[in-house]
This record gives sequence, C-alpha cells and structure tokens, in this order.
Amino acid sequence: MQKFSASIITIGDELLIGQVIDTNSAWMAQQLNRIGITVNRRIAVGDEWEAIWKALDQEIPAANIVLITGGLGPTADDITKPLLCDYFGGKMVQNEQVLQHVHYLFEKVYGRPMIERNANQAMVPDVCTVLHNANGTAPGMWFEKDNTIVVSLPGVPFEMKGLMLDEVIPALQKKFELPQIYHRTLLTAGIGESFLAERIAEYENALPKSIKLAYLPSYGMVRLRLSTIDLEAKGGAKEIDWQFLKLQSLLTDVIVTNKDEPLEAVVANLLLEQQKTIGTAESCTGGYIAQLFTAMPGSSRYFKGGVISYANEVKHDILQVAEETLETAGAVSEDTVIQMVKGALAALKTDFALATSGIMGPDGGTPEKPVGTVWVAVGNQDEIITQKFKFRFDRRRNIDLTALNAMNLCRKFILDQTQSTKS
Repeated sequence: MQKFSASIITIGDELLIGQVIDTNSAWMAQQLNRIGITVNRRIAVGDEWEAIWKALDQEIPAANIVLITGGLGPTADDITKPLLCDYFGGKMVQNEQVLQHVHYLFEKVYGRPMIERNANQAMVPDVCTVLHNANGTAPGMWFEKDNTIVVSLPGVPFEMKGLMLDEVIPALQKKFELPQIYHRTLLTAGIGESFLAERIAEYENALPKSIKLAYLPSYGMVRLRLSTIDLEAKGGAKEIDWQFLKLQSLLTDVIVTNKDEPLEAVVANLLLEQQKTIGTAESCTGGYIAQLFTAMPGSSRYFKGGVISYANEVKHDILQVAEETLETAGAVSEDTVIQMVKGALAALKTDFALATSGIMGPDGGTPEKPVGTVWVAVGNQDEIITQKFKFRFDRRRNIDLTALNAMNLCRKFILDQTQSTKS
C-alpha cells in the first residue's frame, strides 16, 4: 500500500493581508489525516491568475491530491472557475442540476429573486465532475491530471465543510486504498518544553523509526503527540498504544489529559462525572472563560452562568466585594478574587466558582502591579485556593494565558476535592 500526500491551495487576497484567518486549511488537513492522507504543503495565493496557475503547476506533480478553496463566488474577483477551465483544457457549460439547486435556494431558502450573476454559478468546466454543494450556490469541481486529483471547493467554511464530508472524503475513500494514520496525544502542564525533552530523552531515542514524537507547546503547556503510518496493516495501532502507555508512565505527575482535547473539556468531564456545577466571576478575562465553557456541547449540565465584573462597582454591587478591599488591596489582589469567588457562589448557586482579576495591558500597570499581573481564585463553600501569575505578553495573549491557567487551577482543585471526598 502506498502513502498518499495532499497539497492545499487557499485563494484570496484577504488571506495574504491578514484580513481573514485561514481556518479552512487546518480543518481540511485534519479530515484528510483521519482517512490516511498526509498534507505535505499548504499554500496561500492572491486573486491573481498567474499566481494560481503557478501554484497548480507546482503542486500537481508533487501530490496525489490537490485541494483548492476560494475564488468560486459570483463576483469579478472570483477567477478560480474560469482559470481551472483553461488549465484543464475545457469549455464552460451550464449544469442543469446546479441551476435547479440555485433556483431552489433563492426561491425557497433565501426568499429573494435570483439574478443572472447567481445563475452563472451553474456554469462549470465540461472536463470536471460536479460535486453537489447542499449549502450554497457554488458547486465543487473534481478534476484529474497526470494521476493527480484536483478538487476545487468554495472558500466559505460552512459550504467547504459540507462538500468535504458529503462528497470529497467518500469519493477519495472509494477511489484509493488508503493507509491508517494513528495519533496518540497527551497534554502536560507545569513543565517547560526543554525540561520535558530532557526528562524523556532516553525514551525518545529508543522509539521505533516508524513512530514520531512531536512537541507542541502552547500557553505554558506542552502537548506530546505520537504518530505512525500503518501502510501494511501490521499492528501499527498496537505498537503506538504500547509506546503511549510507556510515555504516560514517565509523566504521571504532569499529565493533564491523555486525549487530544482542550483543557475546558477536561474540566467539563470532571464536573459531569461528579454531577457538579460551576460559575465564573471574571474581570480581566471579560467572559472568555465562560465562552470556553459554553462552547462545549452539553455545557448547560454543569455551567450555570457568569458575572463579568469588569468595573469595581459591579464587583461590589453584584459580587459583594467589600469597598474597603477594593480601596486598600485593589481590584487586582488576592483578597478581591477570594471575595469574587464567594460572591459568585452565592449569586449563581453553584458547587464551584472561578474568579479572575488582572492587568492585561498595554497600559494600566504600576511598579507594584505591572502589566501581566493576575490573580486567580477557585473554590467551593468549604475551601478557596488562589494563585498569582505574572505574564509578559500583549493583551490578547495575556487573556488567553489567564484563561488557560485559571482552567488548570480549577482542574487541580476539583481533583483535590474528589480525592479528599474519597479519603
């Protein structure tokens, strides 16, 4: 069985100037990886004929599959479709099924008249296989050249994802006998990347050549990922599982989770297991921690709500933080976050509460409390613990770091409470 590689080409000036962040490529790479296709290159090009043509010339000889997103809209800057028609030597023809679908969308779904520009979405190269886009007017297009498959998809994420899941992935699985790619991932906290590497150096050096270890540091935590490609179905899963168990045995004191999941999912699972609830009292994070909780499916079972107490009067009036505390210790202090937790527990009637208060920057700091100073507290009716952090980055990253470290403090507190209850 052979290895299969893919290239992803994203099209749009907005990607190159940073106006739009390319999330499509990451998602597409994940989907391809799940079915045994490795993405070797990701390229972004502008809405320029020559740049797109050159990218195709470069990627088609280098990959089994080339996926393209963007440039399929009804406006003048959307040039992908006519370019692909020329590139593959075809002519534009009207596809009746696409035309009927466009009519349906405008008449039944959008509730507005269809103009000729919209109808032109049904014009496709006669050398492609049309892929049905159930979520939009621009169809996907499947071409083949020199034993390479080229698939063009809309840049709108919702439409692209539907086409990938409904059309592209099933077609690739039907056409090729694909290998299995296995990953095993764990998340560590409380140890830096270099110290982690030193700690498992002997283990890493002894890994079979078929298994790769990757270090993925982010916001004070390090994700470790083991990967292998099983081309012959000769037990790749069993081998990587064995190596993953050995890795975990070396890191028992710093492992957060042995699954490829975000920290908020770890906390959520702990709360669900114990049938407990949590609420938040956020100042410097402005509701971001509540957003992380509620982004998880089923969060209503454990997350009851939050108070964004950005102003001192909200801390006092809603969370009952004492005016004396705010005047003497200050909003960014241990005493304040302790009282914020107590106030949140009373107001939200939850089993646990999590509070944050800090100075995110770029201004607002003092010599005693510089930018990046953060206090976090988590607790229940019986106990409250606190931790002070000193971050040194820009406002956005300081907020992210605060949220992540607050979540981790919360995780450890819940685990400690669980162990105390059992003992």
